[in-house]
Amino acid sequence: LTATNEVENYPGFDEVISGFELMDKMQSHALKMGAVLIDDIITDVDFSKSPLVLMGDNGDEYHVDAVIIATGAKARWLEIESEAKYKGRGISACATCDGFFFKNKEVAVIGGGSKALEEAMHLANICSKVNLIHRRDEFRGEKVLQEKVMQNPKITIHYDSVVDEFLGQENPTKLNAIRLKNVKNGSLNEIKVDGAFVAIGSTPNTSVFKGHIELDENGFIKTEGKRTLTNVKGVFSAGDVQDPIYCQAIVAAGSGCMSALDVQEYLMHLK
Repeated sequence: LTATNEVENYPGFDEVISGFELMDKMQSHALKMGAVLIDDIITDVDFSKSPLVLMGDNGDEYHVDAVIIATGAKARWLEIESEAKYKGRGISACATCDGFFFKNKEVAVIGGGSKALEEAMHLANICSKVNLIHRRDEFRGEKVLQEKVMQNPKITIHYDSVVDEFLGQENPTKLNAIRLKNVKNGSLNEIKVDGAFVAIGSTPNTSVFKGHIELDENGFIKTEGKRTLTNVKGVFSAGDVQDPIYCQAIVAAGSGCMSALDVQEYLMHLK
């Protein structure tokens, strides 16, 4: 969240706040309540014994009774050069977070799964027109969503198309067009847009935990039902690292509270 320029949907902040500022306030609050902050990067873990062991990048080992894994997930990007230039300047990975900034404007959604279809429908309620760009000739998302998208007069679908380049203006840097390439015949087509939303999924930050904890087929941590317990005793998980569906700061914060309560109960029985 520290890399998010503007957050406008976190309860209690009716004025737009930067992700960095919001996280700084949360950190200050945690420290005020007695939390101890250690600057380190965990490079390996051993969950096979008790206490649990975490190995830090600086050579330190941490022996603990319980762990909450809240390492988050990062949005997948197209990884083309012009994309980086316009990130936060017209390009976003979250329509729910940033869609309001493009009210009554023309935008694009890139992707073909359920997430992309949902984002297109969401933006169609806000924007004047939505261009849905998909590299195949049929969608992978839910059939019900496909039907809704196809029936929406504000959504134009560009099949068999990929982003060749994002285009825009300088001073200030701002996206204003996308050049599309047809994957079947190689033809190029330019569309005018004020914003673009990349909706091709997210990657959870779980590489260090592979082989130590149960993950799903996409690498997200599996938790028990509505609780935050994992398959390893004493290990809990909260936030986007175990939630591939909602991906919202307020949801992650709520699951963080759930984890804290689950850990409290676990430690009480442990003692």
